[in-house]
Amino acid sequence: MRDFLSRLREDGFVGANLTIPHKEAVLDLALPDERARAVGAANTLWFEGGRLRATNTDAEGFIDNLNACAGGFETAAEALVLGAGGAARAVVFGLLERGLARITLANRSIERARRLAQEFGPRVTPVSWSEIEDALPRAGLLVNTTSLGMHGQGALNINVARLPQSAVVADIVYVPLLTPLILAAQARGLRTADGLGMLLHQAVRGFELWFGQRPRVTAELRALVEADLQKN
Repeated sequence: MRDFLSRLREDGFVGANLTIPHKEAVLDLALPDERARAVGAANTLWFEGGRLRATNTDAEGFIDNLNACAGGFETAAEALVLGAGGAARAVVFGLLERGLARITLANRSIERARRLAQEFGPRVTPVSWSEIEDALPRAGLLVNTTSLGMHGQGALNINVARLPQSAVVADIVYVPLLTPLILAAQARGLRTADGLGMLLHQAVRGFELWFGQRPRVTAELRALVEADLQKN
């Protein structure tokens, strides 16, 4: 990644988006802004004053998409977040900023979940992957930030029947557009927020940094991107 970033401007790029697993490592390769430092991860790069800068738009993209799909989600007493990587950092940051009282963080490496929880404070509680089933009945919001359920990755085996009927389910995976988790939640009648919505909303500020114009996420824009994804 270091070599790619060193040639970014030379190769004609005005910036870039980052995905798993580069969101944390890039903080040492570009100049992070206050938001990227607060989250502990960056997903958007741009040039400013001759320097390669880094910021995080995942947090606002996630929250804006949740608002659009499931307004009022912030009244949930507890959120259950799966994963402890760069995307999880943004999700936890966004939920805390929005006022969620309690976040349970489950990860296959409990030590990594503990480190992240220590960074974000007492409202975040780490649990082992085996404790997910026990946490589901308390979760008014379930968020998958792992790659499980993505094409080419392993399955995410979550029993959504254990969630409250009022729960909201969000999955940041967007390939496939409808992940098994989202399909299972919809089959049960739960409100959902998919990964494509987050992808579009996180791109708003990045596009503005790169091109000086702030786009709007519309149904027409989503349809265009969705059609393009389905071609592939």
